[in-house]
Amino acid sequence: MADGVKLVCATLMAIVCGWAGGSHAADAPGVTPTEIKIGGVFPFSGPASSIGLVGRGTLAYVQSINDNGGIGGRKINYIALDDAYSPPKAVEHVRRLVESDQVAFMFGQLGTAGNSAVAKYLAIKNVPSLAIVTGSSKFANVKDYPLITTGLVSYDTEGKVYAKYLSRTLPAAKVAILFQNDDLGKDYVNAFRTFLGAEFDKRVVTAAYDVTEPTVDSQVVTLKSSGAEALFVAGTPKFAAQAIRKAAEIGWKPTILINFPSSSVAGTLKPAGLENSIGVIVGTPNKDPNDPKWQQDPGVRAYRAFFEKYLAAADITNTSYLTGYQQGMLLEQILNQCGNDLSRANILKQAKSLRDFALPTTLPGIRINTSSANNQVWTQMQLQRWNGTSWDQFGEILDAGLE
Repeated sequence: MADGVKLVCATLMAIVCGWAGGSHAADAPGVTPTEIKIGGVFPFSGPASSIGLVGRGTLAYVQSINDNGGIGGRKINYIALDDAYSPPKAVEHVRRLVESDQVAFMFGQLGTAGNSAVAKYLAIKNVPSLAIVTGSSKFANVKDYPLITTGLVSYDTEGKVYAKYLSRTLPAAKVAILFQNDDLGKDYVNAFRTFLGAEFDKRVVTAAYDVTEPTVDSQVVTLKSSGAEALFVAGTPKFAAQAIRKAAEIGWKPTILINFPSSSVAGTLKPAGLENSIGVIVGTPNKDPNDPKWQQDPGVRAYRAFFEKYLAAADITNTSYLTGYQQGMLLEQILNQCGNDLSRANILKQAKSLRDFALPTTLPGIRINTSSANNQVWTQMQLQRWNGTSWDQFGEILDAGLE
């Protein structure tokens, strides 16, 4: 009888310990009482290295969290690997992160092609992949991608915003679209096609480029010959910069719009030429930390202080770092909401339970709301126009629900 009592007590103790230490139970890989291990993959090198700086910003913010004691007594071990914007390398790295490093979850992986290449594998392994840095519309489908949340306004939503703007301001004009020949670029083209309907073939001319091409000069020359009065560039910073510069060189002066991933002053506008970039339009959810009008803003001041401490050798005009900083704040919020339950199920639940969460570096009125039915972190943006030295916001805050 005594042995039976001991057995029952031992069993109860094991259950109690399992409840109290749920963060390092069998359903919480990558978690110990002192650490949580998280994986990320970024193009730190290769043709999209300028947006790989998002990863540098996230790493810096994680370091600031750890310097302040971590979260719930745990330091974050954020393992960020370089895939050079190559899907096969992304697959190789994600397998390593899951099988060898045994991360709790993936966070902030950048690139549409890379995320597409690893999504099925992560689903099979039941590993959440949160705030992925792609706006590919397919990832916004919660049914098809139940373990994913997205960290950019969807390219579909963004593309429709630009199509709507051009339809209002240049209702009869021909529109040229230079797009990256992958899911990223095609999503934007399809957004214009959906918005314009039967008018698309009459009003839009397109030209594609591959990320392996050295320049897009020939495509820009071809698009100019179409007589288009507007040019939308749906790609990454290197090629957006080339397109803006080439248009200026050949004397083409269309209304130019670029997509949010290419909106960095340092990554796109400076290489294109700040004067050449005057009038360029883009949508954004963010304040520009380099704009004098935000210099006394508490959120921007905090960001600049952070930048001086953790990214002192970097160029603050490159707002890819700001995106990474905001990703770090988002990660911090999700982990704080998790409390001591760091099971994969609860991490995913909290990532889809953000309620009116406002980051201090976003424009007034921008809020983050996620749910079981909405896995998109960002659904709002505002248009802005480059005036030669800074961005001028105009119009209202636009939402994914736009008609």
